[in-house]
Amino acid sequence: MTSLPKDNSGKKTSDTGSEFSIIREIFAPLAEGAPGAFGLTDDAASLTPRGGYDLVLTKDTLVAGVHFLESDPADLVARKALRVNLSDLAAKGADPVGYLLSCAWPSGTNVDFIKSFAGGLAADQSTFGITLLGGDTVRTPGPLTLSITAIGELPVGHMLRRSGALPGDTLYVTGTIGDAFLGLELLAGRLQLDSADHRQVVVGRYQIPEPKVSLGPALRGLAHGSVDVSDGLLADTQHLAEASGVKINLDLTAVPLSAAGQASGVDRLRLASGGDDYEILFTASEEEADTIAELARTHNVAIHAIGHVEVGQGLSVFDESGKPLDITAYGYEH
Repeated sequence: MTSLPKDNSGKKTSDTGSEFSIIREIFAPLAEGAPGAFGLTDDAASLTPRGGYDLVLTKDTLVAGVHFLESDPADLVARKALRVNLSDLAAKGADPVGYLLSCAWPSGTNVDFIKSFAGGLAADQSTFGITLLGGDTVRTPGPLTLSITAIGELPVGHMLRRSGALPGDTLYVTGTIGDAFLGLELLAGRLQLDSADHRQVVVGRYQIPEPKVSLGPALRGLAHGSVDVSDGLLADTQHLAEASGVKINLDLTAVPLSAAGQASGVDRLRLASGGDDYEILFTASEEEADTIAELARTHNVAIHAIGHVEVGQGLSVFDESGKPLDITAYGYEH
């Protein structure tokens, strides 16, 4: 982790306290046990892949007011920032190894906020068995901005690609769709839900995604095309179709909704384009249906067939009568 901006005197400054004390006291403990992190005392980390393994790298940036609410608790913000990256690794079939962290703290951020943030990271490091390897910390006049580069590993040549979907494949998605979108709408005051349980579910899905880190590696050698659902189910299905050079037919009525989603009154098409689901969308041969059902049981993850792949291009979405829908908005665009 490198330097903060300097004031007019040339001295490194921070409203949060000394940069190096923050690294030493708050972030260095997150690097314990990682031999290539050197206790965050060097300018870079060193990582050697195991023999016969590839490293898989992914990076996401989250900005307050765009990807999370400025009022969200610091520990939950940290966990979301980490988990959205772990979801990408899972969709590639990779086991997580470690991560690099970059934080741009707004002027006025206090040390207690940073400690809570680090506490959220510590909790998820324990959950997912990873460590901090290094990064950067700076001050900014703008909103809190976080960037994480997550590093995973898998056997050489076994990364699941967007471009692997094949004609004849079945399209599958894990979990349920639309809950995180409902959580954001609820927190923003644009939605009311009568059930306290439903409110808790959707807010939890928005603030703390559940990356399918156990299932992802189990899909190696089974899934043909795979992508993390972040921009919206429809948008990411379209991405999968375009990268694979195929046509995907999606049955909107088969898109899985939670009890909260069903009770929300929000149109199913809107839920399928809301984004922030962090599920795995993948295709596999029709002959693998029983194997996939067994994986769902083994990993305690719901997996639903929602469409099929054929020769052609693009995405077609069908309603309950089998009629193709005219889609104007597929999902979130950066």
